[in-house]
Amino acid sequence: MMTMHWSVAIIALSLLETISLQGADALPTVLNGIDVLREQNFELLAGKRVGLITNHTGISADGISTIDLLYRSNVCKLVALFSPEHGIRGTVDAKVKSSVDGRTGLPVYSLYADTKRPLPEMLKNLDALVFDIQDIGARFYTYCTTMAYSMEEAAKAGIPFYVLDRPNPIGGAIVEGPMLNADKISFTGYMPLPVRHGMTAGEMARYFNMENGIGAKLHVVEMKHWMRSYYFWDTGQVWIDPSPNMRSMTAAVLYPGICLLERTNVSVGRGTDRPFEILGAPWIEPRRFGAALRAAQVPGIRFVPIFFTPDSGRNKGTKCGGVSLVITDIEKFRSVYLGLALISILHKLYPEEFEIDNVIDLLGNEDAMRRIKAGQSPDEVIRAGETELEKFMVKRRKALIYDRVPKHEKGRQ
Repeated sequence: MMTMHWSVAIIALSLLETISLQGADALPTVLNGIDVLREQNFELLAGKRVGLITNHTGISADGISTIDLLYRSNVCKLVALFSPEHGIRGTVDAKVKSSVDGRTGLPVYSLYADTKRPLPEMLKNLDALVFDIQDIGARFYTYCTTMAYSMEEAAKAGIPFYVLDRPNPIGGAIVEGPMLNADKISFTGYMPLPVRHGMTAGEMARYFNMENGIGAKLHVVEMKHWMRSYYFWDTGQVWIDPSPNMRSMTAAVLYPGICLLERTNVSVGRGTDRPFEILGAPWIEPRRFGAALRAAQVPGIRFVPIFFTPDSGRNKGTKCGGVSLVITDIEKFRSVYLGLALISILHKLYPEEFEIDNVIDLLGNEDAMRRIKAGQSPDEVIRAGETELEKFMVKRRKALIYDRVPKHEKGRQ
């Protein structure tokens, strides 16, 4: 009987594996802009001297770097590389020095040093500037600001600008405010946008070009098979950490809300093995904090009280009380709503300790800040910004490339 049970179990396991593999094979694989460009034999860049803005995330579906593909191409000539925040390999958490690429011998101009935009002397021998970097989908993630600054400089130099598009890993259907105030524009907020914008890099480039009047000769090499409803796990692609502390899809989904606390005295998990998946501070009592968060009934997430000690960053070497964040329903979960709830609860529980005024640096909306400090709920704060967000959604629609039909835009659901 035991042998029979084991046989049944083995057969069942084999069936499950077959079903699983068949399901995996059936998943649509999204092709990125670099894959499409290669399919077209790089004809858009034929005969051009090319500068490439990229990092370790710029790779094809079969794992070849965009640097290597363009460098080996007999169609165009790659002559310069440009690196964003965290450097060409995505490992640096400080200013990045310009350098020489060890494999190709090409100059690597840093766009995260004394200058954050290409200088005229960096562009003088180029016929095209190409951007291929994986963004994360939050306004304050700096890669798209680097793209915008580079578009501006390319426009001044009369050089066409090409975006090799990639998925928004946290999807293109959900858009969450508040909007950035016009007087809060900075490297972490290129122009007025909601915190979670729901656009790909290619769509962002189109939006910047139209709404900010950049005047770039813009070409977006579109993806194949990407849908607005897709999260990264729907694409069939391999995850690569876009930056040193963006180490999982869970962190990416949480990031637009959790990062709102980044400039305060609360640790958002940097210096631990779970950045943006835990948060806390030395003055937080985890059970009390966890209970208040549960009482707030934030949809799609649970909170586990914890202690942790960061080994770098905010509160380095100091024991912090806080919570671990566990997403339970991705359809109901809204990261910016969570961020507003966290700010509100910390302000109520720890009004003397919590540096709420520093939230404005990344939240970027004075009206939302006033409402939070006055004790309004996240729902009230969001409702107050609806008119601004609706105006953005109308303008945004003109920049969308994929699934332009309005029914796919869920807005603030």
